[in-house]
Amino acid sequence: MILSRVTLAAGLLAATAAYAHETTGQHGGRVADAGKFHVELVTKGETVDVFLLDEGQKPVPTSGFKGTAILVVGGKPTRVPLEPADGNRLSGRAAVAVGESPKGAVQLTGPDGATASGKFN
Repeated sequence: MILSRVTLAAGLLAATAAYAHETTGQHGGRVADAGKFHVELVTKGETVDVFLLDEGQKPVPTSGFKGTAILVVGGKPTRVPLEPADGNRLSGRAAVAVGESPKGAVQLTGPDGATASGKFN
């Protein structure tokens, strides 16, 4: 009886954690938690765009932010520097096409020097 309750609780926690970490955003990309922010990763060809949102899913201006997307392309890590573009978007170009849903992470540094990262599976 206790074992079945523990198994059920573990299953529910795992399902909740998986659901909470990555969803689909308003730009069609994947959204992941990144500290006190949410980041939406959108890739097309060599272009990597990251949209920055607060905990309430409202856009956060990216002025003063910098970042790096570290994505797995062809089994190897590819680093893409990200710079503020317009509004709540950071953008960069990879040396090669990264695909539609690459695995990896986005690391951000805010204007205040605080860092955050979001992981994409």
